[in-house]
Amino acid sequence: MSTRLRIALGQLNLMVGALESNVDRMLAAAVHARDKLSADLIVFPELAITGYPPEDLLLRPGFYTRAARALERMAESTQGIDVVVGHPWQQDGNHYNAASLLRDGKRVTTYFKMLLPNYGVFDEKRYFDSGQDPCVIEVKGLHLGLTICEDIWESAPVTKSVQAGARLILNLNASPFHIGKMQERERVVRDHVARHRVPLAYVNLVGGQDELVFDGGSFVMDASGEIVSRSESYGEQTSVIDVATDQSSTTIAGDIAPALSSDASIYQAVVLGVRDYVTKNGFPGVVLGLSGGVDSALTLAMAVDALGAQAVEAVMMPSRYTSSMSVEDAQSLAAALGVTSRTISIEPMYQAFLEALKPEFAGLPQDATEENIQARVRGIILMAISNKTGKMVLTTGNKSEMAVGYATLYGDMAGGFAAIKDLSKTMVYRLAAYRNALSPVIPERIITRPPSAELAENQKDQDTLPPYDILDPVLEAYIERDLCAQDIIDQGFPAEIVEKVVAMVDRNEYKRRQAAPGVRITKRAFGRDRRYPITSAFGKKNA
Repeated sequence: MSTRLRIALGQLNLMVGALESNVDRMLAAAVHARDKLSADLIVFPELAITGYPPEDLLLRPGFYTRAARALERMAESTQGIDVVVGHPWQQDGNHYNAASLLRDGKRVTTYFKMLLPNYGVFDEKRYFDSGQDPCVIEVKGLHLGLTICEDIWESAPVTKSVQAGARLILNLNASPFHIGKMQERERVVRDHVARHRVPLAYVNLVGGQDELVFDGGSFVMDASGEIVSRSESYGEQTSVIDVATDQSSTTIAGDIAPALSSDASIYQAVVLGVRDYVTKNGFPGVVLGLSGGVDSALTLAMAVDALGAQAVEAVMMPSRYTSSMSVEDAQSLAAALGVTSRTISIEPMYQAFLEALKPEFAGLPQDATEENIQARVRGIILMAISNKTGKMVLTTGNKSEMAVGYATLYGDMAGGFAAIKDLSKTMVYRLAAYRNALSPVIPERIITRPPSAELAENQKDQDTLPPYDILDPVLEAYIERDLCAQDIIDQGFPAEIVEKVVAMVDRNEYKRRQAAPGVRITKRAFGRDRRYPITSAFGKKNA
């Protein structure tokens, strides 16, 4: 006896805390899947009703009450198509990350997530209790095992589902992007498929939520380990798969969106993160300082791609140290991208600060203090424009700078969101070249000239920092792989450079705690991923 089933994968961009509108959007997708796509079942991502991650909203009892009401409304409105949806659930004094089957006005059954991630950006054990039992649902005679995200990163939940009779595994996800994440997901799913010879449908969330970006890319892998369906990345899509089973086999057919290159994926992740942070928080647009350097150039291009030129304002703030080349390149970039731009010299304000501080500075040599005053004057200008217009300040610092403290607290660090916060300087150059390959908007001179903060005469980044092709691998080893200084030296890096860089990273933890949130791109971004004490003697001599 054969069974045929059409399943829709509801890859949506949902918002944390917007329970009613999330339900409205899922109901609309369900109607579309039923009436236009002839689907029998639609599956939505993990915690779709509340958005992911709700964080400490889950500590409020009223949040569960509202989530239960939203689930009930969704169930009552479900007719003619089965729905599987993720949501939080409270029962017998316990709290669960759950998924329910809704059918013809009722909640039929509910599954509780077994494995709760508690590493990196995840801290689900803070909020949830673990489920113990598998849940296999039947839709048109086909038995489907429900799992949620982390459940497939170990063997037990899938094994239990298969042992309970599942012929296909449904996995609801809110899986955030980092470099190489898609390949990791496919490897994990392929291991399960090879072990059990059962296909798996991986339904992922899409959209930005504070530092996290959910990249979508929902996919289905058949029992032979082949990808037979893939949704597009970084966009909403309701795709369908046709499943046919008989006594011995299950075949699946669907459409496969092309996979993105690594650079394209990283670029689109930042664009989506910026777009959703700005729009979901209700800002009318962004304003940023445009220096003529590669960091602000890439940030401006990303902002325009995210929001449109009409929502982006660029401000050039030259000083006595700003080269004519920087001014020309900044003007060319702004014109190429079609953004509103203006020039406000910081020289009068800078001079006023120096005059006011002359008695305090008497007899003392010029140093980084004067450089930081310039950066802080620029921060005041940008924040004033932000206050007056409502536009959010988009900061332009990269991960290499943030790591070693090559940034000014309350100056160029001042702002609401840090687009390229998790991009190393070498990655910034790569993505600038990638963006120019799409359309040449960043002047080539910005990419090829030696980088400089232009806060002192003839200043270059390499006067203070090691060359970025050495600095960035050292930072990657220390920050993202947690290697100690000696381990990095043993890899062939100069001891003097490694020890200097490690000391700079440790010394500047206090700055990073005060930095704006930004898009997470790597496995170990500053912020949620990496939690080090500010006050610490570890690694210091005689400690």
